[in-house]
Amino acid sequence: MIQFGLKQEQALKLAMTPELRQAIQMLQYSSAELLSYLREQANDNPVIDLQETDLTVGIGAEPSATRKDDDGSRAGDGYAHSSSTQTFDLLAVMANPADTLYEHLKKQLGLIRGLTESEYRTALYLIGNLDEKGYLELDMKSDVRLSGASADEAEKMLALIQRFDPAGIAARSLEECLLLQLRRDGTGDGPIVRVVERHLEDLAANRLQKIADALGTDILEVQEIADSIRRLNPRPGAPFAGQERQTVIADIIVEKTGGEYTVSVNETGAPRVSINAYYNRLLREQRNRDEACQYIHDRMAAASWLIKSLEQRRTTLLRVSRAIVEMQRDFFEQGIQGLKPLTQKEIAEQTGLHESTISRAVGNKYMQTPRGLFELKYFFTSSLASADGDAASSESVKLRIKALIDGEDKRKPLSDQAITELLTQEGLEVSRRTVAKYREEMRILSSAKRKRF
Repeated sequence: MIQFGLKQEQALKLAMTPELRQAIQMLQYSSAELLSYLREQANDNPVIDLQETDLTVGIGAEPSATRKDDDGSRAGDGYAHSSSTQTFDLLAVMANPADTLYEHLKKQLGLIRGLTESEYRTALYLIGNLDEKGYLELDMKSDVRLSGASADEAEKMLALIQRFDPAGIAARSLEECLLLQLRRDGTGDGPIVRVVERHLEDLAANRLQKIADALGTDILEVQEIADSIRRLNPRPGAPFAGQERQTVIADIIVEKTGGEYTVSVNETGAPRVSINAYYNRLLREQRNRDEACQYIHDRMAAASWLIKSLEQRRTTLLRVSRAIVEMQRDFFEQGIQGLKPLTQKEIAEQTGLHESTISRAVGNKYMQTPRGLFELKYFFTSSLASADGDAASSESVKLRIKALIDGEDKRKPLSDQAITELLTQEGLEVSRRTVAKYREEMRILSSAKRKRF
């Protein structure tokens, strides 16, 4: 029988307040994203003073928690990363991107004299329709007519553009791209041309004997031809694609001093956030609680929480990074072969933080170490069992696979099964499918395609 009634229960629940959501959001920001976010907050909140520090100040400068304003009053509640007070735009140090492919070709077109207005416009139309690889995917008989040009004029301008730099540009197929480069090098005839025109698929599959039989020549000569073709660029426009690079700023600095590793948060270039002294003084002087005072009070509370969130972010990054360095010490001493399997759960247990906090802390963060710049996620790798009961990281296994392939007899390259057996002899229990997967991730060809004659 169902009974109805009222009863009271006490329960603890975590309320996702706007302040807590802000702290979580700031933790997962990269340095560049954090800078952008702080600028937005400073624009929206007049109480916030944001001073971007001079990047010329070296790492390790003494941080200052407070400062004195021009009127001598103490700002208080400051969060500073550097003692420098010079303003500096962090984005100003980023290199200007190079010309796009369109701009690069347009400049060369501008050097050509004697073109009519129609020819110039047709050439620009063709240049503007090149894809990221530098190929032209237009139908010269129908699509070009949309620009108002005749087919003959379009073919004439295409031939002109194909003589521009880089070699192979404006080709309509891989075959034409390679032939344009061969002609530019003065080798636009002979067996190498026949290989490009008729045997590209066999070349990709490394069926050199089949090509040699078709050409009636020695397989060693075909191998030399294959080497020459593979040195050509099948994507001449690729170097101009994605020129707008994102500058990576290390969030964590690891240095070795006296045999020990010290971990610090990279404070170079990080902005200083503080509460404006004028509003602080204004709020103290105003006795009445009018609407303006209430607004200033709310804005100061938001600024104070922002400063606390920044400090909490810094403390969390430091705790997580120190735990990573401690548990991956062999990597810093020996290199990749010393990289141990590590999970975010283990770091959570080590630091006493929640696993979701670890995930946010390591996302989009980088660590500058004596061995180079690494993403924090790099130190978290899966484990593979070994014969002695220990575990090896997937990265160290990849390194070993690459070493075996680099040292193989190229006339008898190691198959995936042979690599598996060699790893088993070394005490690493890896399946053939895993070897194939790691080899493909490292962009290493199969044994059939690596074979030399």
